[in-house]
Amino acid sequence: MLDAIAITHFHLDHWGDLVPWVWGSFYRRGHDDVQPELWVYRGGRAYLEELGSRLGFPDMFDRTFKVSEYDGETPFTAAGLEVLPVRLPHYRLETYGFRVSNDTATLAYTGDTGPSERIAELARDVDLLVCEATLETGAADGEPRGHLSVDEALDAYRASGARRLLLTHRPSELALPDGLDLAYDGMEVEIEPSNGA
Repeated sequence: MLDAIAITHFHLDHWGDLVPWVWGSFYRRGHDDVQPELWVYRGGRAYLEELGSRLGFPDMFDRTFKVSEYDGETPFTAAGLEVLPVRLPHYRLETYGFRVSNDTATLAYTGDTGPSERIAELARDVDLLVCEATLETGAADGEPRGHLSVDEALDAYRASGARRLLLTHRPSELALPDGLDLAYDGMEVEIEPSNGA
């Protein structure tokens, strides 16, 4: 069972699969028994309502999810976890990374981002940094920047003091240096808290 979803930004590869989920929920028995939380940044609810108006119903996402908005740099609680959204650069799109914690462990997730000192701030001393590494080289990106290379992800990881790094959002045709971990669909990760916490 999925308790909550938090959207970092509105590029389709980060949230588009919610559309077939919504349509499927209309035709599944007992679909209204459980409504997962759906967190979007301030203004995201209006975006979903506008999209819903084009696809079928303005409230189609509200029929499937408990939709709430978060404010950048302000913690919110989703599925019992504290989430701090931190604004990161991703071309010209409003985008957030998440610092997620409970009583025992903390992880940081960059979502999509270009190079920024804010990545190290987001991931300061976390137990796990899940960081995108889309590009072969930073020079392959546009301006303003929107993605990281492996080297840039490693620089942010080292600057953060995070205990472990897991790379994500990397095209399969790009090689990964030995010794680095790459996330994959269905992967389960155990986060070992620091200091015996």
